[in-house]
Order: sequence, then structure tokens, then C-alpha cells
Amino acid sequence: MPDNITREVAEAHWSKTKKLMVTTLAIWFFFGFFIHFFVSSLNNIVILGFPLGFYMAAQGSLIVFVVLIFWFASRQNTIDEEFGVAED
Repeated sequence: MPDNITREVAEAHWSKTKKLMVTTLAIWFFFGFFIHFFVSSLNNIVILGFPLGFYMAAQGSLIVFVVLIFWFASRQNTIDEEFGVAED
């Protein structure tokens, strides 16, 4: 813990960071596992000639993961700036 913040501020920072982490893991779980359980059902929906289940399994999850990484980094930086512990 940096010397310039109090214990209360550090706990508030960790609380927000933990909430962000749980949210990110829930989104990751949903697109990493939950969607793939329903690939057969999703294949009944066709978008641009490709079954939705195939698209979500092959490309959609990867796209979501990349966007999730950038969203997490941006949101974490905002939290760090809010509590005065951002990196320069």
C-alpha cells in the first residue's frame, strides 16, 4: 500500500477493484463456457450464412475476450485514478 493513502481509502479501492474483477470473471465465464453449452440450439439462428452457435464458438467469444481485456484495463485505470494510486 502506498504511503499517501489511508487504510479506509485502500479498502474502498480494493472493494471497487474486487467488484470489477468479479464482473469481468462473470462475463468471461458466460462467453467462455455458458454460450458453448447451447451451441446446438444457437445453430438454428443463421446470420450472414453462418450458424450463430458456430460463430460464437469460433469467433464471437474471442472478440468478446479481447474487448473485455481493454474494458477491464480502462475501468481499472479509472478506479486507480479515483483513489490516487494510478501509475504515471
